[in-house]
Amino acid sequence: MSNSSPEGISAEQTFVSHLIELRDRLLRIVMAILVVFLGLFAFANDIYHYVASPLMELLPEGQSMIATGVISPFLTPFKLTLIFSFYIAIPYILYQVWGFVAPGLYKHERKMVMPLAASSTVLFYTGMAFAYYVVFPLIFAFLTTTAPEGVEVMPDMKDYLDFVLKLFFAFGVAFEVPIATILLVWMGTTTPDKLREKRPYVIVGAFVIGMLLTPPDMISQTLLAIPMWILFEAGIIFSKFFMPKDDDSNSSTDSTPPKSPSPNSPSGGSSSSQPDEDDGPTEEEMEAELDRIEAEEDREEDREEELERAERARKKARKMADNVRMDHYEPPISKRYEPLDEVSEKLLDEELDMMDGTSGTEPDSSK
Repeated sequence: MSNSSPEGISAEQTFVSHLIELRDRLLRIVMAILVVFLGLFAFANDIYHYVASPLMELLPEGQSMIATGVISPFLTPFKLTLIFSFYIAIPYILYQVWGFVAPGLYKHERKMVMPLAASSTVLFYTGMAFAYYVVFPLIFAFLTTTAPEGVEVMPDMKDYLDFVLKLFFAFGVAFEVPIATILLVWMGTTTPDKLREKRPYVIVGAFVIGMLLTPPDMISQTLLAIPMWILFEAGIIFSKFFMPKDDDSNSSTDSTPPKSPSPNSPSGGSSSSQPDEDDGPTEEEMEAELDRIEAEEDREEDREEELERAERARKKARKMADNVRMDHYEPPISKRYEPLDEVSEKLLDEELDMMDGTSGTEPDSSK
């Protein structure tokens, strides 16, 4: 018998199946990037010219970009096209990530992830577009006019690519601030009111992040910090719609104003008098009760999903145990050997008869 328990075998097979699924999805992501790259590689030089146009249009007359490396004219557009292919494939990459993690999420979590994934993709693209159409012209207009007399502005194409890729990534990530704010509120880590109290620190932090992620100039730093601050304020506004329901019900219950004392009370309307027992629930109390009921329904749905998962795991473990027992099953002796056919049985009988005849004709040695 095997020493491994059915539960251990089931857990091991589940882990291996997850690894296989992860490998398959990573291969799909790589294949998607390669497909996009192969489709864009023929236009690599055009893509680089489009990305470099904000600087090339502002260079003084008679000056242009240069390539100081031997393989830079080929390798730089190649690198840009590959990274651009990755950016284009981001929706498909997020779809594969979603397909891998979705089975392990609860129902309310699945409802939350898809809108956030879609909005984060749009915000990332918006940040890149903001950098290209707003930030680049301002930065390059400033940099090309600050060269000392006698110095010709002729940027290297490789250095320019590294510069703009850094800005693309910085602004793309910076525009994800509303998503981060909503996630913090949704997980119950903080509240919109607490975030408003931290506004001065957020503004200072935005300028610090702008200083770290952008080149050492005030223009790009300011152009990154101000949108981060504005997006932070937008995240606070939208995070109100994603607050946990339990927190909503508790806050609404705690914020219910006390009832005014009855004028017919014996104490003459003093502040210590209690409301009449005949008064019905207020609107705030009804809303709090409805929120509590909805929260209980959500918890009940989560509990049912957990029970279904446990039942599926139990059935799988039972099936694995049956397979293990069948692997070590030995049939009885009567079923291990197949019966002889007619020819073999006849030959065996003839041989036995010959042996009997030989033994009958053997002389008796005792006489």
